[in-house]
Amino acid sequence: MLLFTTRICKQKETKLIFNFTRNLSSKPPDLPEKTINVHNKSYHRDDMSNVTPKILSHLDRNLHLQKQHPLNLIKQRIVNYMYQRYKENRGMPTFSVHEQICPAVTLDQNFDSLLVPKDHISRNKSDSYYLNSSHMLRAHTSAHQSDLIKMGLDNFLVVGDVYRRDEIDSTHYPVFHQMEGVRLLGGREISKMSQNRSDDLQMFENSERNGFKQGVHTYDAAKILEIDLKNCLSGLAKHLFGEQVECRWVDCYFPFTHPSWELEVFYQGDWLEVLGCGVMEQEILAKAGVQDKVGWAFGLGLERLAMVLYSIPDIRLFWSRDTGFLSQFSEAGPDTKIVYKATSKFPQCVNDISFWLPKVEEGDELFSPNDFYDLVRDIGGDLVEQVKLVDQFKHPKKGLNSQSYRIVYRDMSKTLTQDEANVVHKAIESAAANCLGVTIR
Repeated sequence: MLLFTTRICKQKETKLIFNFTRNLSSKPPDLPEKTINVHNKSYHRDDMSNVTPKILSHLDRNLHLQKQHPLNLIKQRIVNYMYQRYKENRGMPTFSVHEQICPAVTLDQNFDSLLVPKDHISRNKSDSYYLNSSHMLRAHTSAHQSDLIKMGLDNFLVVGDVYRRDEIDSTHYPVFHQMEGVRLLGGREISKMSQNRSDDLQMFENSERNGFKQGVHTYDAAKILEIDLKNCLSGLAKHLFGEQVECRWVDCYFPFTHPSWELEVFYQGDWLEVLGCGVMEQEILAKAGVQDKVGWAFGLGLERLAMVLYSIPDIRLFWSRDTGFLSQFSEAGPDTKIVYKATSKFPQCVNDISFWLPKVEEGDELFSPNDFYDLVRDIGGDLVEQVKLVDQFKHPKKGLNSQSYRIVYRDMSKTLTQDEANVVHKAIESAAANCLGVTIR
């Protein structure tokens, strides 16, 4: 309703905002920049521009590239599975991974190259983020599909942040992360996968399109593609959820694949949608310059999987810089089983402490960070959520070693003020100097 009102009353609302701002300040109101910058490239605003500064602030976060971030762990777990399943003759992975492609794309890349109808709801300004009338922030990683095929790639994974206008709640956020997989096969490869092992298996014909195949595909080629696709993705589901997980395939519609399916798994007493997939529309391949191959594709959301596999209750946590969240994954590998433990809902207080270590005489025991950790526990008790060594160096002239620690305080039952945290922190500084012989910097 708010969006509807904004569209109808745009001129009037702009005037009201101007008057309100003028009453508060003698400065003129801030006007939008004439250009939008994305990865060092400028896009001129026009009537279609609707991307906000808040959304743009997510562009360089690259959560899927951050080591030990839960999205990075899930991504790597899937990549490892694909590497293991498909290998070249010399043992090299068949699939390449593309995870640093700029999210600014043309409307042709995001829609037309994927045969998205002109009247599809996803083209609306209410559904997508537009930089201007010709460029937008990608709504799916499929936007790069045709470009990579034109480059000659037959097997690839695309990972990245995607942008869709949506409500913000525990399971929806306007920025999330997708993984796209594409596999193209030629006649020889299709023939090898046939039960008859025929070298002359036909892939193409001119027939009627039906629920089982496209009109240009033979039944045999379509069935072989379907089997390879479903075997791959059911194997991925077992890799993620366990060998005994129950899977089912649900027929669905996507503009860029036919036939199309969604894969669901029965997990923790309910059916969970994991991904969407299908046999690629031959028209997409033809427009990308590929005439003699067929293919399949799939797409999945990393947040959806991570929330289920790690028991993360709110999608907004992925964007948190809160160490109480991130530290739970700091020692994890892609296959580590983790159950997220909710931290206090009350805010953190963060203090740093730096000190010179005492000079060590021959025969003396070296300073151990564990000594400091124990001291902090003794003084701070349960108010201390985390202690982390963030820096250390040796002074070139004094020959003294320095260490810096970051201490995170958080009360589990009430809001801890910074003044209260400072009192505890001062006590820790005094105790460290008296008990450990360090010199506070």
